[in-house]
Amino acid sequence: MSFTFRGAALLLAGMTALSACAQSAAVAAQPFTPMTVQHQLGKTVVSKQPQRVAALDMNEVDFLDQLGVPVIGMPKDFIPHFLAKYQNAPRVQDLGSIVQPNVERVHAARPDLILITSLQAGQYKELSQIAPTIQFDVDYRNSATRHIEVIKDHLLTLGQLFGRQDTARAKAAELDAKVQQARQATKDRPEKALIVLHNNGAFSSFGPQSRYGFVFSALGVRPAGPAADTGLHGQPVSSEFIQQADPDIIYVVDRTAVMERRAALDADSLGNPLLRQTKAWKNGRVVFVDAQAWYVTAASPTSVRIVIDDVLKAYRP
Repeated sequence: MSFTFRGAALLLAGMTALSACAQSAAVAAQPFTPMTVQHQLGKTVVSKQPQRVAALDMNEVDFLDQLGVPVIGMPKDFIPHFLAKYQNAPRVQDLGSIVQPNVERVHAARPDLILITSLQAGQYKELSQIAPTIQFDVDYRNSATRHIEVIKDHLLTLGQLFGRQDTARAKAAELDAKVQQARQATKDRPEKALIVLHNNGAFSSFGPQSRYGFVFSALGVRPAGPAADTGLHGQPVSSEFIQQADPDIIYVVDRTAVMERRAALDADSLGNPLLRQTKAWKNGRVVFVDAQAWYVTAASPTSVRIVIDDVLKAYRP
């Protein structure tokens, strides 16, 4: 009886293995339909499914990570904590810096697809000679318009490129749900918020037409102060500006902590007297946000979820 049972078990295991192999072969046998991806730098034709992908921006690394797609190379100068597993990964080559990737290293990595953002746009032509290169058209200067939609569109494009459409759609739906969670929390709330960036003791603010514009337009946060165009680097914080804005909520993005790898600011170490005079400070509604998510990325599924969680901290009782 034991021999019969063992034989049946072995037969079943063999059949299962053959079935799995057959399914894998069927997936592998599915032909890849060449794709033309339109972006602001041009049209990129991808004639075969990419197997060796170089991602030159941390947002792009997160997209691939969310889709379960391996990356063969990336800049390793400023890797956010939620992508820390790539820092010392031996199979992931260091391709230089985010702002200035090492093109020679990119070439040596032999990618068959390169993913960039506007930060690497100046090297687009050179990179395109190495492999098909696609730019993620996120606007780092003004995210007030279609920021979430641009992220979802790119997610779905990559899902199609790598045959991960179902995963991409699921991740896009998760992002939609997270945005709706934020909008529900901010709906009809009277509080006005100010986003400030700390840089070596100096502070600048970001309004609705800036790199953090989506916090106001997509998440429903009400802006404090004048709606000046603050672009990529923000508007220097002055006493007059603070007095006029007097925000109910302040989000502090500590650039210095990221760029110089210092301890992040907190309520004890924030020494700016102007910010301490605001309603936000007096009422305990100053949020020291995850600067790696806000400053290094802020345009990928994981980073946007973290940004939203930070935003919601100011709306809790």
